Amino acid sequence: MSDYLVRATAANDFVRAFAVTTRDLTDEARKRHGFSPTVSAALGRAMAGALIMGADMKGEKDLLTLQFLCEGPIGGITVTADSHGNVKGFAENPDVYLPPNEYGKLDVGGAVGSGRLRVLRDIGLKEPYVGEVEIQNGEIAQDLTYYFAVSEQIPSVVALGVLVNMKDNSILQAGGYVIQLMPDCPEEVISQLEKACTAAEPVTTLLQNGGTPESILEGILKDLGMHITETMPVRFRCDCSRERVEKALIAMGPKELRSMILDGKPVSLNCHFCNTDYEFTVDELTAILEKAMKGVKKP
Repeated sequence: MSDYLVRATAANDFVRAFAVTTRDLTDEARKRHGFSPTVSAALGRAMAGALIMGADMKGEKDLLTLQFLCEGPIGGITVTADSHGNVKGFAENPDVYLPPNEYGKLDVGGAVGSGRLRVLRDIGLKEPYVGEVEIQNGEIAQDLTYYFAVSEQIPSVVALGVLVNMKDNSILQAGGYVIQLMPDCPEEVISQLEKACTAAEPVTTLLQNGGTPESILEGILKDLGMHITETMPVRFRCDCSRERVEKALIAMGPKELRSMILDGKPVSLNCHFCNTDYEFTVDELTAILEKAMKGVKKP
């Protein structure tokens, strides 16, 4: 089953919901970065959450970035998603190994630790919208729940999960859902949702048992007239390229480029998001310097 996201409404539009399955893209990130199981779980949850939040943006070029500026051994998490189902992300430290938490699960909260969750929405304005809250427990889902409540004033239920095969570190299942209440939602609807969400099994259990984004939402919203409004494929996609890296080198300026050339060695630059290396020979750096010089205005 390929990764995809669904959007739905229920209770006469007083409830909106999103669910996503992200096994393939989470495994792609794991392979690219060589993540430990705990880091795979942390980044996988963050990417699923970012995809859901990105899907709620309207503009063709809108971008959403989640930054966990944390003090735990993972060192920090950055994830970017757009409104077309593309996501990319990385963790500062890919090799975090911790004992299981009190529930016998991967200790994502211990890896993330305390700190701040920053959400940036670039919607084409001069400056992006920035919301920031304290990290609650580092488990990602609860932190996003708190962000929605405090920064956007939207009561939300956020459930995210990643199931890792501990034999080879591959991803068995990954995904999540977000259910949100719109203003003036009737109390009886809120009560029904609370009971349904409390009774719901973990996301990875539902997916491992053959569940889909549609069936996950149906299980929670079945008595509230759920209606699927959109289905969208999602994927791990980085927009880096050799051309973009070359532009970054030009932006460094002639002085820095000359210093690299004088070293007499090839220069390798790495994309943090997809872990791709771009190598430039001395001859290529010289050609880039010539381009940079053309852009320098003579006095």
